[in-house]
Amino acid sequence: MVGGSRRISQCQKPRGWLGRVILRNMNSRHSKLTDWGLTHISIEERQTILDVGCGGGRTLSKLAGAAPQVKVYGIDYSEESVDASTKTNARWVNMGQVDVLHGSVSQLPFPDSMFDLVTGVETHFWWPDLPADMREILRVLKAGGKLILIAEIYKGANTKVAKMVEKYAPRTGLTLLSVEEHRELFARAGYSDIQVVEERDKGWICAIGKKP
Repeated sequence: MVGGSRRISQCQKPRGWLGRVILRNMNSRHSKLTDWGLTHISIEERQTILDVGCGGGRTLSKLAGAAPQVKVYGIDYSEESVDASTKTNARWVNMGQVDVLHGSVSQLPFPDSMFDLVTGVETHFWWPDLPADMREILRVLKAGGKLILIAEIYKGANTKVAKMVEKYAPRTGLTLLSVEEHRELFARAGYSDIQVVEERDKGWICAIGKKP
């Protein structure tokens, strides 16, 4: 249990050598999930995009390469993640197309109505105040901008891993939501045009909402 708790803590906020190992693993393990989730939105030329909880930085690379002249920001409250994301995206950073910042989803260091798209991959179940953090993202979205949350686990998924994680969620601090709870989360935070897509046999989910 001690070893498991340590790994869970590192997934929440990577640090040190173990954190670096976990971040490399995240980049590899979440790649197909991220690709699947991003098929449910369109990324257009010259958009300004934010990836919240950018982790090892693979999602930033995918976003930066998705359309010409997009500007992508990443933010993470783990300094180890900021360093890893910066190294993973060194080419994009040097070109001025990607910026990676240290900070929290609860107090984003950006002005109102800045982003066309905000993404969150394997992160929202760790956010400290999920309803308030959803509203903070709404603040930095432009009118008509979208938030997409992508995860490989959710309440009610038809996988052994999902069932085990759901069982122990109260001990780990994870906030696992069902499909309907995802819809309610977006609606209560003020989003419109809400969509929730699931792959129950894989345990994957993506939820999308638009700023009116």
